[in-house]
Amino acid sequence: MSTGWRMLHTMIRVGDLDRSIDFYTRLLGMTLLRRQDYPEGRFTLAFVGYGDEAGHTVLELTHNWDTKGYDLGTGFGHIALGVPDIYAACDALARDGVTIPRPPGPMKHGTTVIAFAEDPDGYRIELIERK
Repeated sequence: MSTGWRMLHTMIRVGDLDRSIDFYTRLLGMTLLRRQDYPEGRFTLAFVGYGDEAGHTVLELTHNWDTKGYDLGTGFGHIALGVPDIYAACDALARDGVTIPRPPGPMKHGTTVIAFAEDPDGYRIELIERK
């Protein structure tokens, strides 16, 4: 059944769309691929990613105009990004005021070097060193 299927995007709801777009584009190096307002529904969708939607999985940022923030809940885990130098990445993010709740180091039950950063809404971004 999965022939021809592929992951298109992951969606998260954000409280301040411009702040989130800045975080994902300026600080994490993604590109704003498209942004569309839906006045009748009172929401805006923005898609960001590391490549075009035709060939890459992207992140959908949903901003509901009348909602300022969300309870992150306990079901969502994190978004994972591969980085070539995790220590340099975390240093650069921290200099820009990004919270790094788990600094770089080997994962608890393995040897993969990981870290976690938080986006402006508190979503966890796992950074995985991929040399």
